[in-house]
Amino acid sequence: MEKQSIFKLTTKHVVAIGIGAALYAAASMISINVAPNTSLRLAVALLCIFGAIFGPVVGFLVGFIGHALNDAISYGSVWWSWVFMSGSIGLCTGFIVMKADFDVLKGQINTVHIGLLYVYALLGAVLGSVLSYVGDVCVYGEPAEKVWLQIIVANITNLIVVAVIGIPVVVAIATLKGRTTDLEEE
Repeated sequence: MEKQSIFKLTTKHVVAIGIGAALYAAASMISINVAPNTSLRLAVALLCIFGAIFGPVVGFLVGFIGHALNDAISYGSVWWSWVFMSGSIGLCTGFIVMKADFDVLKGQINTVHIGLLYVYALLGAVLGSVLSYVGDVCVYGEPAEKVWLQIIVANITNLIVVAVIGIPVVVAIATLKGRTTDLEEE
């Protein structure tokens, strides 16, 4: 069976975006400050999970909408340059679904996929860093030194969360979905 286009959104994808964005916004309220205006957010794991299950468009929108919602609710305004950081990580981790032999919901995952998922998260962090830096320094007028510190700390914490929570959850879901039972349909 041929894989569906990553750009085609079904009702299931739209529902996943809504649920994922709401979960990301709510989970982002639980955070630990680690640098100026920078926090460790366990919610970042959701970007990897939703991206790996539903693809790059869903991953991006979960991060983008979820981060924007959290900023609006928690701070009363949205810091758009950092919203793109979350969106970029969700987008890039979602690229894993383009691998023909990868499907979390069918239990199809291997060691190469796990490595690629982390590489895609790293790519998303780099892309998000560029967008965050340009936005903060050029648009918001933030001091470059402060922004570099924020970017470095955010990337370290984001990539740890992806490695320690996001990827293991994706592997666990694939493992559970890949199990067969002895039950037969009658």
